[in-house]
Amino acid sequence: MARETARHLLKRPATVLYPFQRLTLPAGFRGRPALDTEKCTGCRICERDCPAGAITMVQMAEKVLRPGFFYDRCAFCAQCSESCPKDAITMTDEYELAAFDRQSLYGAPAMPRPKDPEIAKGKAAGAPARGA
Repeated sequence: MARETARHLLKRPATVLYPFQRLTLPAGFRGRPALDTEKCTGCRICERDCPAGAITMVQMAEKVLRPGFFYDRCAFCAQCSESCPKDAITMTDEYELAAFDRQSLYGAPAMPRPKDPEIAKGKAAGAPARGA
């Protein structure tokens, strides 16, 4: 037993001092899912395929649906990313999701930016400008 103890005293530790030392993440690591609102069409496939029920569709505007993520329910399985036909959902390298309240573990979707520059300025297409 003394020989076994001496052998292990000369080895490097198997763990790291976590907050101070970080391991490099392997390729294909599945962290927090992220949504690209420009690519998302609101087809609801991600919501249907999520085995944990961590995705809910949120109505952003008339006929505009985007997925919202409940990270406290998410199993980080990447099924939503694999089933998205437009590749709008990607898995990030972010894995430190600790929070003090449950509300901060919800990833609300952002409103997609309009593609028409007139709409982006607040002008409706074909509408007369104010003061004209």
